[in-house]
Amino acid sequence: MHDRGWWCLAALSGAVTVMAGAFAAHALQGQLPERLLGAFETGVRYQAWHTLAMLGVLAWRASRPLRGQLLVLGLWTAGMGLFSGSLYLLALSGLGALGMVTPFGGVLMIAGWLALAVCVLRGRPDGQSESGMA
Repeated sequence: MHDRGWWCLAALSGAVTVMAGAFAAHALQGQLPERLLGAFETGVRYQAWHTLAMLGVLAWRASRPLRGQLLVLGLWTAGMGLFSGSLYLLALSGLGALGMVTPFGGVLMIAGWLALAVCVLRGRPDGQSESGMA
């Protein structure tokens, strides 16, 4: 299966999303200040949306592999790790310095969306060069 690693990564991200959401709803409710609980839930929400987006790109890639799709997946993965991961750690540890990492993750996720737009507009099959020759 092509892109097996990416599919597994998306599946694991989905599992972590559900576990983190359940953890926030059941174990953290009433245990954290609202601000930190809100930060944790924001991390869950962004991870969920980007995991779904990854699944969409992977499904699209299965039928039409284009240059740039792997870059999109990589940017979103790194962005989720930095954005959501830093929010999870911030909420659980209370270390405010971790909040400095969060915007870098956001920038990577935005870059992934912009890379997706470029990928769609250029639309060259994976492995095809600028001149149209593989």
